[in-house]
Amino acid sequence: MCRWPLLLLCGLLPGAAAGGSGRPFPHRTLLDSEGKYWLSWGPRGGRLAFRLEVRTAGYVGFGFSPTGTMAAADIVVGGVVRGRPYLQDYFTNANRELKKDVQQDYHLEYAMENSTHTIIEFTRELHTCDINDKSITESTVRVIWAYHHEDVGEAGPKYHESSRGTKSLRLLNPEKTNVLSTAVPYFDLVNQNVPIPNKGTTYWCQMFKIPMLQEKHHVVKGFSYPPHVGLSLGTPLDPHYVLLEVHYDNPTYKEGLIDNSGLRLFHTTDIRKYDAGVIEAGLWVSLFHTIPPGLPDFRSEGHCTLECLEEALEVEKPSGIHVFAVLLHAHLAGRGIRLRHFRKGEEMGLLAYDDDFDFNFQEFQYLKEERTILPGDNLITECRYNTKDRSWMTWGGLSTRNEMCLSYLLYYPRINLTRCASIPDIMEQLQFIGVKEIYRPVTTWPFIIKSPKQYKNLSFMDAMNKFKWTKKEGLAFNKLVLSLPVNVRCSKTDNAEWSIQGMTALPPDIERPYKAEPLVCGASSTSVRGNVSLELLLCFVVWAAH
Repeated sequence: MCRWPLLLLCGLLPGAAAGGSGRPFPHRTLLDSEGKYWLSWGPRGGRLAFRLEVRTAGYVGFGFSPTGTMAAADIVVGGVVRGRPYLQDYFTNANRELKKDVQQDYHLEYAMENSTHTIIEFTRELHTCDINDKSITESTVRVIWAYHHEDVGEAGPKYHESSRGTKSLRLLNPEKTNVLSTAVPYFDLVNQNVPIPNKGTTYWCQMFKIPMLQEKHHVVKGFSYPPHVGLSLGTPLDPHYVLLEVHYDNPTYKEGLIDNSGLRLFHTTDIRKYDAGVIEAGLWVSLFHTIPPGLPDFRSEGHCTLECLEEALEVEKPSGIHVFAVLLHAHLAGRGIRLRHFRKGEEMGLLAYDDDFDFNFQEFQYLKEERTILPGDNLITECRYNTKDRSWMTWGGLSTRNEMCLSYLLYYPRINLTRCASIPDIMEQLQFIGVKEIYRPVTTWPFIIKSPKQYKNLSFMDAMNKFKWTKKEGLAFNKLVLSLPVNVRCSKTDNAEWSIQGMTALPPDIERPYKAEPLVCGASSTSVRGNVSLELLLCFVVWAAH
């Protein structure tokens, strides 16, 4: 059997499960909404160990699926019958037909059943060399679960009816062992009975005043910072207010939903060695980010250029900055994101990646080892999209039906750089569909096309939607876009730009009526109720009018 080296593991939730085999499981999460199905997991030598605790006296099922459904899934089913444990490796084909796997790769470690619960512990390799199994990687993993009140019979597991579900997790990531004292003070930034509008996309913003601090503090959790890094508050250079932006996605237009979500920030006067900062890298959010319809795999790239990092780091920190976590961000068409790192033209290892991106599961990835970014390095945020189910162009924008391609880098020590992004030239994109001339000066947005005749007086958005996109045309357009020159942004904390060559004015679709000083932002996405999801964005800001 082939073997691969074990990757380090990361905790998603605090707490650890023990008992049973007596070995610890450092990570634990609830899979269902009724508190009946708990999953724990952790490393076990060169394997990954799992523990299922389920409120049933029948069988329990668990598995990995590329889509979160039963199709083409890797499944294990276990239980206890009259005191005898069993564990069986199954798989399903594209038609969701359940079959026992000839190669049994799940190994039972412990099983127990009482009058209310069944507990199963087992291990498996990350990569089993079995074509019916799914490899476990650092990308998002869609786990599926099910249970039944009866055990598996000779005919196999009975249908589980509604006792089933799916949840996206990150099973492999570095461990985080630092534990806060219960005496660490905190403050909350929480929405109060916000009615979720019955429309597709809503951005709900609320300003909060940070508690008055008489001396410098470091925020150390919500997201857990490394022990030598904290987010600075309380000094004259730090903000007094924060903006909590919640992105509600309500695709089925449900009514009567109320939200009281928010964030809790733990802080301390035990100042750590470094102040944390954040850099937004990738494609800046603009209608000039274009994705044709009907394509199974379209690639976009956002560049944090070597000129930007050269100038900003030479002035601020010639010895470089150290990245310790990354958040990768796209919307509903996103399928994969990679943050690539280059030095002197040579590609380093990936800073972060998620080849199975799930919009409804977004969190910061802790890096296994901190990565140093030096003056003259450059970064590329690379995003893959699937628009096979779309008939019209997809544009860069704020709605979940629009798209983004961004990486948020958490690093230290903090420097005067908040955004390092690019956008491909729009005129060369329009030339691909035959546009020859636009009306100048530009007085409307989106701007209007003058020629040729078939596009005359159409906006550039309408013209691109009018073009007959085929798969062949889409692939050719993708190749063109990836080769185009880019306009870049290299922004300071006051929204001013570093003076690198090639800077262009901010496109009108993303100009803002205010300036903001973002010191750090974090985002996550989770279910509120049913098909409604929310995405939290917290920005520490200092406001100034134009």
